[in-house]
Amino acid sequence: MSGNALGTGGNLMQALKTRMHWHQSRQKVLSENVANADSPGFRPMDLKAPAVGTASSGVSLAQTSAGHMGPSGQRNGFDTAKAPRFEVTPNGNGVNLEDEMMKVAQNQSDYQLAASLYSKGLGLMKIAIGKGR
Repeated sequence: MSGNALGTGGNLMQALKTRMHWHQSRQKVLSENVANADSPGFRPMDLKAPAVGTASSGVSLAQTSAGHMGPSGQRNGFDTAKAPRFEVTPNGNGVNLEDEMMKVAQNQSDYQLAASLYSKGLGLMKIAIGKGR
């Protein structure tokens, strides 16, 4: 196997590792939002997703069909703008439990996907170097 292929695999594994760490941090922020759902004046927070497809990451997306998601993360033909948050309780709290729980569920699902891909990638690397199965 060429060094380039191992390098690409290493970059992918690093990207997955970064993504899993981000999901762990995001889970903490989202749980703090839920925990402060009744705190006066509390505003929910979220983490910005790590950049994938930048020159520094070494991993990029390719759009192979007009109907596929593009490298910018936007889907052609879909409005990706999020509705502004305008629900605030009389005590100034801006946490919407339904939205936060949806984010928690999606975050958990995304983490499990990244962890599964990471695990499969490690298995493939072990097979490639002759120590697997």
